[in-house]
Amino acid sequence: MHTQTVRKPSTTPRNTFSFDAFVDLATWFHNYPAPGLLLGGYMVEEAKRHIPVGVLFDAVSETSWCLPDAIQLLTPCTIGNGWLRVWNTGVYALSLFDKGTGEGVRIRLDPARLADFPHTACWLMKTRPKSQQDSDALRREIREHGPEMLAAAPVQVKPEVVHKRSKGAIAICPLCGDAYPSFHGAICRGCGGDSPYMDRKTAAMAVPVEAAIPSTPVDQSVGRRVLHDMTRIVPGKSKGVEFSRGHVVTAGDICRLQQMGRFSVYVDQEAPEGFIHEDDAASAFARLMCGAGVAAEGAPREGRVNMVARSDGMIVVNEPLLEAFNSLSGVMAACRRGHSLIRQGHRVAATRAIPLFLDTDTFHKALTILGSGPLFSVAPLRKARVGLLITGNEVFKGLVEDRFAEVIEAKIAHFGGVIAHTRITPDQAGKIAAAARELETLGCDLIITTAGLSVDPDDVTRQGLVEAGLTDALHGMPILPGAMTLTGRIGRARVLGVPACALFHKTTSLDLLLPRLLADMPITRSLIAKLGNGGMCMECTSCTFPKCPFGR
Repeated sequence: MHTQTVRKPSTTPRNTFSFDAFVDLATWFHNYPAPGLLLGGYMVEEAKRHIPVGVLFDAVSETSWCLPDAIQLLTPCTIGNGWLRVWNTGVYALSLFDKGTGEGVRIRLDPARLADFPHTACWLMKTRPKSQQDSDALRREIREHGPEMLAAAPVQVKPEVVHKRSKGAIAICPLCGDAYPSFHGAICRGCGGDSPYMDRKTAAMAVPVEAAIPSTPVDQSVGRRVLHDMTRIVPGKSKGVEFSRGHVVTAGDICRLQQMGRFSVYVDQEAPEGFIHEDDAASAFARLMCGAGVAAEGAPREGRVNMVARSDGMIVVNEPLLEAFNSLSGVMAACRRGHSLIRQGHRVAATRAIPLFLDTDTFHKALTILGSGPLFSVAPLRKARVGLLITGNEVFKGLVEDRFAEVIEAKIAHFGGVIAHTRITPDQAGKIAAAARELETLGCDLIITTAGLSVDPDDVTRQGLVEAGLTDALHGMPILPGAMTLTGRIGRARVLGVPACALFHKTTSLDLLLPRLLADMPITRSLIAKLGNGGMCMECTSCTFPKCPFGR
């Protein structure tokens, strides 16, 4: 009888197992000697035969069924230590590969080689139910012919598979307090609803809503108060509340309700135990979401509360908290894009609960998240006293008429600011530095410099600003037009260096950064990096900025 042996690597002399001994080991580890595990033993041994002695290797299993256990029994590679990756293609195959280079060998159970092994073919292709397969004959076939069923081929493993896994940065979930990988989001996956465990909310979702919230046929609802706002939609014409919460149904309402497709309605009843009405939830959310310059527009309507700007300014969004809130199933908040400009009275955001009655567990989780700070605020834009510093030999000598002043003045005037002082200097770092210091001394709270920021040898504006005491300097932006833009500070004044592209293009980095500076918002490398997504102007013939994707 065939007595193929399988070996288990060890730091001590290698252990060997007869097939029968491996069956016992598989039974102990796997609970029963599964055919896939026994085949896996041969597959692992064949793969190891192709790995040079002394090479440290990792493993890939292309199925999550049985094969990973063979790898863990016969190699140092386990799921726990990260040396075994399960890449579930559904194919009965595995690979061992050099930890450093990714070079290795792939061993697979080859269907083309199973013509002479009917029991294994039946097991692999599932041509008969498991209960009708001959398990003893199958194991005997594997025992005597397992290596003959396999095919080997060299492989080069992808770099992202070779590199050792990492949890990355770790965060503390604000809801449950557990530590979790921060790339999962603002809250842990469990609190976001992706949990293997049943909770009251999950169990309730399996019960028809009518069982928890009984409805009433419309012809029996006369004299009773409706439980929520009901919307009437006339396609292409109108959408609005036809019946408000608390409306007492009359006989004359029956026809209108039926025309709206309402043949059963929810009428006056208390919220089920452990639940809160959508209006009450939305009102509570809005109170906590509103920061400086933002207020709830009024009472809930159609289950939602709108939030509006109390003054002109720039919308500021607490993105991590917004993401955490929206990670909860059953609630939502949507807003206009952060850093957008907004007028007093215009809508900033809105929130609501998704179901008519929100479970209190989710409600309290949402309040916990919102307790960390408001989600939305509006930063007012100050009316700047601008010091304009125009650089360039050609302008200083009068060879070229300056056009920058009118461009900058128009954009500043749009925000209520003024050009308080203007200085024109040649391309000399010392004179640029002196002019910048003078503008700051004269009380300019924003210094805008023009040109001289590229790689030409005469472009010394940045050097001059540094000599003037420039701090917090950022030069180079992922924005087109405007890649050579500069920001920073000189004393109490913010600094914005505008490249020459602003003379030709109507919309540039100047239009994205100027409002942020007027709102006294910090300009950081992280913020600048994010501007790359959407930072390419489409240069449309008819410009509609800011009603376009640029900078969004």
